[in-house]
Amino acid sequence: MVAEELKTDPEQEADALVERIAQLETQNKKLKLAAAKDNPLKPFQIELLKLQRHLEAEAIPMMVLFEGRDASGKGGTIRRITRFMNEKRYRVVALGKPTPDNLTQWYFQRYVERFPSGGEIVLFDRSWYNRALVEPVFGFCTKRQYRDFLRGVVGFEKDVVRQGTVLVKLYFSVDKETQAERFARRVHDPLRQWKLSEIDVQAQEYWDEFTEMKHRMLERTSSDAAPWTIIRSSIKPLARMNAMKAILNAVDYAGRDESLDFTPDPTILVPGRVELNRMDEERDRLGRPNL
Repeated sequence: MVAEELKTDPEQEADALVERIAQLETQNKKLKLAAAKDNPLKPFQIELLKLQRHLEAEAIPMMVLFEGRDASGKGGTIRRITRFMNEKRYRVVALGKPTPDNLTQWYFQRYVERFPSGGEIVLFDRSWYNRALVEPVFGFCTKRQYRDFLRGVVGFEKDVVRQGTVLVKLYFSVDKETQAERFARRVHDPLRQWKLSEIDVQAQEYWDEFTEMKHRMLERTSSDAAPWTIIRSSIKPLARMNAMKAILNAVDYAGRDESLDFTPDPTILVPGRVELNRMDEERDRLGRPNL
């Protein structure tokens, strides 16, 4: 009786094997499709390696800030940018919730501690601009802390740039419908569920509040030394390529491939001042008050 129970059914084994093969074929097709979508990025990923070598040779520190709403494509873009980079010469910084000690420090301190040395690139997956976007919306900072940040950040960044750091500020802009679709995908895809946080769930509810914070940020925190660049990110492949171009165009590095087109798509990459004008026109058209 026991021996019979231990026997396996050949038909069940065959069915399980067929199912597994089908799963592997599906995964393989998805990987090939993803690779095909990323093929146009390869020439620019090669240029990013040249940029890295140039920064190292000249001992130039560089920082790239990735800001934007949840599900706007920041993380995927960072992964494509760093995919072939020398891991010893770049860092991705994504800080979590401040500790009790952090709350007693100068606000910028925990970010400054992670600034690059000469020859390094640091990519901030959200940065000190948490205080201009997420924190005021959800009440994680006081009104005074928010106002103090807006008063001080421009001078802070001017000092950073004056000391020789290349600073690129990218804001990924996604429309409300696309964000909702991406959230729904996270809910149902086990490989993406880790991305979904409690704040994400509330992002749609607070859409207008985030829009207002974005407007104030663009209005108050852009400068000639550290302007904002908007990346329209509803179409991820185009957003990724144009983000790469923005980074590459920030430095006159050696060995640039002049046969490549480094000109950003003006429908995807938009100067912060142009986006601010667009938001003002939309506000006037809808009859919304200036807050």
